[in-house]
Amino acid sequence: MSERKKALFIDRDGTIIREPADEQIDSLEKLEFVPGVISALRSLASLDYELVMVSNQDGLGTPSFPEHTFHPAHNKMLTTLAGEGVEFAEQLIDRTFPHENAPTRKPGIGMLGRYLSGDYDLSSCFVIGDRLTDLELAKNLGAKGILLQPNADNVPADLLPHLSIATPHWSTVAEHIRSTERTATIVRTTAETDIRLTLDLDGYGESHIDTGLKFLDHMIWQLPHHAGISLNVVCKGDLEVDEHHTMEDIAIVLGEALLKALGNKRGIERYGFVLPMDECSAMVLMDLGGRIDFKWEVEFSREYVGDTPTEMFRHFFHSLCVGLRCNLHISATGDNNHHLAEGLFKAFARALRMAIRRDVFSYDLPSSKGLL
Repeated sequence: MSERKKALFIDRDGTIIREPADEQIDSLEKLEFVPGVISALRSLASLDYELVMVSNQDGLGTPSFPEHTFHPAHNKMLTTLAGEGVEFAEQLIDRTFPHENAPTRKPGIGMLGRYLSGDYDLSSCFVIGDRLTDLELAKNLGAKGILLQPNADNVPADLLPHLSIATPHWSTVAEHIRSTERTATIVRTTAETDIRLTLDLDGYGESHIDTGLKFLDHMIWQLPHHAGISLNVVCKGDLEVDEHHTMEDIAIVLGEALLKALGNKRGIERYGFVLPMDECSAMVLMDLGGRIDFKWEVEFSREYVGDTPTEMFRHFFHSLCVGLRCNLHISATGDNNHHLAEGLFKAFARALRMAIRRDVFSYDLPSSKGLL
């Protein structure tokens, strides 16, 4: 089954362009963009969302609001946005008056039938607007609402569960949506392990780790602490056989989830490295460029640390490297095997933190090839 699509349903007046006192933008002189909207929409246009304009235009086409006064400003708005790479997949404009109670008028969903077919993951979609009717539309769609207001003080209790954020700043809107993009959930079940892993590269949410191996749990906890991500992983493995399948499969799933959460990789730093751990020194060189290369220069003097076999750490990081499709070069020296292992995981986490760091207003791939 193909992955379901996502959309941003965006109001026009008061959201993209300022709304005048008479609530009709019927001349070019009245056209004024809301501050920050162009750069914000430009950043959002690079994501995997369709942009859909949804607007009530009371009485459009009637003598009080003839079409020839509407289109010049509307088309100028569209042309300006298109020049910045922002284009709408669809423009849904309802022309009715409020007293008509038309099902096509926001917050009604009469214009939005194609998005209710099941092809769209509406729970991952956003409605962005400046009025409570936009938040009501989010509720009616089963989407998340973003309210372009200073706070949520005027939001009724029944709409609060559908409010993602309230902010007057488009830059905050863009950062919020782009941040929620960098998540992944992978469920992997084999004859040897049953794993569910969820992560968020921007650290939203709580972390929980239960692999069945206490020392491995301690090591993987270094990722939330030092990479700044949130991570939930639960594994039920055949530890009665040995630790191999559990450690290998967790690493595979972790690598695949990191790769999925990175998405198109636009704006990331791409590279990362290093750190000392008491008497140990650990170096992790990382490149999220999409090519797989792995080097390992670490020697342990003990067979186990806690309940975890040290010989499996090399295989763990190699499996993670393959799943993440990265260059991963790891070297470490030291006398205390606990510190040696912990230094490796901390160095990996810090390298990952640097490499996944993203400027939400950067649209470029960190590659001279133009492809990662």
